[in-house]
Amino acid sequence: MALETLFAKYDRLLLIDTETTGLNYARDEIIEFSAVAVEQVDGQPKVVLEYDQLVTLSPGGFVPAKIEQLTGISTADIRERGIPKTRVCRDIAEMVTGNTLLLAYNAHFDLSFMFYMLLRDGDPAILKGKDKLDLLTVYKDRHAFPHRLCNAIEVYGLSDRVVNSHRAIDDVIATVAVMEAMEAEKNDLERYVNLFGYNPKYGIEGKPIGSVTYKPQPYNPTCPLYEA
Repeated sequence: MALETLFAKYDRLLLIDTETTGLNYARDEIIEFSAVAVEQVDGQPKVVLEYDQLVTLSPGGFVPAKIEQLTGISTADIRERGIPKTRVCRDIAEMVTGNTLLLAYNAHFDLSFMFYMLLRDGDPAILKGKDKLDLLTVYKDRHAFPHRLCNAIEVYGLSDRVVNSHRAIDDVIATVAVMEAMEAEKNDLERYVNLFGYNPKYGIEGKPIGSVTYKPQPYNPTCPLYEA
């Protein structure tokens, strides 16, 4: 994992993943928040932080049956081991200090949920000026459909190292491995900073992130999105 071009501009890469009660950023809630921070140590990228917490639900909230089936996280798990949203928001604030690049696989989803949690229970201003990189957009430019994280793991030959389990900590660790493979495949990750692709058939889901440029991204692109 070299990532020279990213570390030429950023001091920290913070990869995040969330598990949620649904798909509506404004209504549904994060039930698991995970992050991995990568920094340069002695000239080499190194994982310096792994963070994983279940997050308490709002009063009367519960984990829908289909989400429990997908993630293995139950309402009882949240009640027993979840920590308050305000605590998670404080932890996020500590993780994004300084010159940090935010990354995720399908970043629009995870960043939108993180923003709404900060809006309700923290300080969304901590995200101001933070650049963002969507690794799903990169993958769609380089490989044919399907484009889920599990597909990227298989295509890059990572199945013996990581897993897409629909638990945030497993998925964010898998995202780190996918990022490494993408960097080895083609050294242009910095060209995708603040550039998110979207399915032209369905449009942008929810509210666009203000600092991001969105471009329609077909299933079979003829050129990189940053040249479109």
